[in-house]
Amino acid sequence: MNKKTLSSRKLVTAAVLGAITIVLGLTPLGLIPLGIINATTMHIPVIIAAIVEGPLVGGLVGLIFGVFSLINAIIRPTPVSFVFYNPLISIVPRILIGITSYYAYKAVKKLDDKNLKSLSKILWALILLFLAYLLYRNIKTGASMANIILVVILIIASIGLLVYSIKNETKDFPIAVGAFVGSMTNTILVLGGIYLIYAQKYVEALNIPLENARSAILGVSITSGLPESFLSIIITTGVVKAVSKTRR
Repeated sequence: MNKKTLSSRKLVTAAVLGAITIVLGLTPLGLIPLGIINATTMHIPVIIAAIVEGPLVGGLVGLIFGVFSLINAIIRPTPVSFVFYNPLISIVPRILIGITSYYAYKAVKKLDDKNLKSLSKILWALILLFLAYLLYRNIKTGASMANIILVVILIIASIGLLVYSIKNETKDFPIAVGAFVGSMTNTILVLGGIYLIYAQKYVEALNIPLENARSAILGVSITSGLPESFLSIIITTGVVKAVSKTRR
């Protein structure tokens, strides 16, 4: 494949995944309700772009995500939208998603093949345990049928990816690590930036005492950050594997 074709492919990939990010932000698909928690999906196209096409394309899709976050905060304001007026919170972390996810993926990919295959199986088992617990909590707390069905679908998808990994001896772990690191980059940098720059104004907007700012922001990072990471792993792994098969 010549450089011109490769460059065109990267531009098309960036444009398509950037457009998907915007669509996710404008529709309910950008926030997936899982019953007792919600998980955003807007960062996932950035991670996919980085793993499939490299950090430059990942960073470009992240830039589209960040600029959209800034514009969306201006045209559709909420009590805490002011934090996203700052590019250090709305744009920079989103660009870094594409960079950190790619280099985490590449670093882990260099590990021994046998270890990667074992780690992949352990990873999918842990995700299945988490989803099973989430399903149990949703049923116990009386979550809506739609939320329960969505969790069941994620469980079925995870089982499918686990079986596929076992039968085909694939190495999913590098993809999973890239997805996890990229997702946590978004969570930690955005919420960390809010805490460092806007802690007082942020908790005032939410009617939370200032002394509870740290625990409130940490609580969001755990209750949303980890589920978003698992969701990123499931979706990113499925998409990257599908794309890889078409390019063989």
